[in-house]
Amino acid sequence: MLRGVNQQQIFEEREDFEKFLQILKDSKAISEFKLFAYCLMGNHIHILLQETKEPIELLMKRIATRFVYWYNIKYRRAGHLFQDRFKSEPIENDLYLLTVIRYIHQNPIKAGICKSVSDYEFSSYKEYFKDSDLIDGDYVFEIIEKEAFKTFNNEKVFDICLDVEDKPKIKVTDEQAKKIIEKVTKCRNVAEFQMLSINNRDKYLKRLRESGLSIRQISRLTGTSYYLTQKI
Repeated sequence: MLRGVNQQQIFEEREDFEKFLQILKDSKAISEFKLFAYCLMGNHIHILLQETKEPIELLMKRIATRFVYWYNIKYRRAGHLFQDRFKSEPIENDLYLLTVIRYIHQNPIKAGICKSVSDYEFSSYKEYFKDSDLIDGDYVFEIIEKEAFKTFNNEKVFDICLDVEDKPKIKVTDEQAKKIIEKVTKCRNVAEFQMLSINNRDKYLKRLRESGLSIRQISRLTGTSYYLTQKI
């Protein structure tokens, strides 16, 4: 995920969206990465890809640098456009791959821009249902059939993946937090969470922090020390 510095707009006009997609396509030809999903929002960008011959740091630098160079010339500006380094997380299994694709496609719905994933123009959803030279959909359709994929992407769910905000805009109650924790970890109580392996525990703590829960809330509701939760 890339976001605008100070949450500023990245895309002002249609040409900006189209230019970024062209750069994404050109970079894909050079880096030969696999692209599974994208969504270009006003002030942030989601891209789901798989490395092949180049590491993610290099290919993301190529994409961002080319766009910023073009953008700064067009708008007669100088300096950074994106805030810090890109944020990322690994996809560890096929189910989470599908979940992240759905999360990315539903971003415009979450933002109140549209009511259906098919209504938003600058995401990869429609690419899956046409002859696309940008999206690598073959692997996805080995996991799930096209009609099932369509249904899956349109389900009304509260997926928790890498998110835009570092901190919640509104306070999450403990009852809401418990539901989020159960959704993310599949643990029904503190005892089950304490039985997780260290790797799974740390992975879930990271996701819970990214979901918007406070450190104290996570610590209290999972039985994990504040210090450990803070340093994840």
